[in-house]
Amino acid sequence: MSSAPQVRFLDRTTPPHIITLILLAGVSAMVMNMFLPSLPNMTTYFDTEYRLMQLSVALYLAVSATMQTIIGPVSDNLGRRKVLLWGVALFMLATLGCIFAPTAEVFLFFRMCQAVIAVAMVLSRAIVRDLYDQDQSASMIGYVTMGMAVVPMISPGIGGLLEEAFGWKSNFWLFFVVGALLFWLVWADVGETAQPSDKTVLGQFREYPELLRSPRFWGYSAAAAFCSGSFFAYLGGAPFVGMTIFGMGEAELGFYFGAPAVGYFIGNGLSGRYATRFGVNRMVLWGSLANFFGTAVSLAIFVAGAGTPISFFAMMTFVGLGNGLVIPNATAGALSVRPHLAGTASGLAGAIMIGGGAALSALAGFLLTPDTGAFPLLYIMVLTGLAALLAIGVVYRRERRLRLA
Repeated sequence: MSSAPQVRFLDRTTPPHIITLILLAGVSAMVMNMFLPSLPNMTTYFDTEYRLMQLSVALYLAVSATMQTIIGPVSDNLGRRKVLLWGVALFMLATLGCIFAPTAEVFLFFRMCQAVIAVAMVLSRAIVRDLYDQDQSASMIGYVTMGMAVVPMISPGIGGLLEEAFGWKSNFWLFFVVGALLFWLVWADVGETAQPSDKTVLGQFREYPELLRSPRFWGYSAAAAFCSGSFFAYLGGAPFVGMTIFGMGEAELGFYFGAPAVGYFIGNGLSGRYATRFGVNRMVLWGSLANFFGTAVSLAIFVAGAGTPISFFAMMTFVGLGNGLVIPNATAGALSVRPHLAGTASGLAGAIMIGGGAALSALAGFLLTPDTGAFPLLYIMVLTGLAALLAIGVVYRRERRLRLA
């Protein structure tokens, strides 16, 4: 629908309030990166190797990607509200498993189970697309993720402070408390926004080929996947670069680690303000250029032998800016290719993005050693930035052909 629906906070007979949508999206970001400054000490606690504990990022992302392929069709069939409530409840149980895990292997199992919180990210976007058209949904998603950007901006710093004061488990106790608050908020504020479906869940899965045959869907999804791939590689490699290459402490790393979120906040604000004016394609193109610029300049600085913590993390702000422009607009584009499959498209596009991110995060963590410095991470980020530019080029080419047809 094109007109803005009436909204009343904590009234589930009206559409969810933007505060609720921001918190739904924000929890997913918080769970992903808040505990990262604790990874070295968690390695010591479980008496294992850093590479094993670093898998807590890659495995989480991999399971999150798989979950998103399921969440979309299920929510299209059963409704957004039921799936959200079940997902948040299971997340709380998985968080308790992480807290009381006796070994690294058990911790990693429950860490993978925590990925069920992907329901919050997927369905916050699907709910927006249920209520608004393509450009308006890009604008709304931009505002939602602008608010969400505050979370990854401050959560690593908070996580580092909690680690130093109370140990790594304090991060996960905070996850549990936030999960309980989110469950209450969904119960009170989120009504059903999806149109009733007469198809079974299996029937919803059979709709996937309709999306997979669309070049525009692939172009938007790949642009988001490759642009965010730069950021996910950063998530996997930046803790090692900060602490091992630059010798930073947990709290200091947590402060610098949030640099991309500053750019992400700005980029989402620009998306919210200008998506309806310039259209999603231009916003995705400009975001891909910003992302590539930040990674390429950072690599050039290190090649010149002038790399410092300030130069490294400052250039990551452009990565965040690019993601803030690309993700809401590419997501809105992907969800608008087949509007009646908004939940399915949100899940599939998210799975493509998160699955690629999981691989890149693991690759960055595997390749980085004290001898390599930051170079493997920067090479990965530059290549994925270039690939994002090629992906949005596919969308431009396809739409040009459709106009000429």
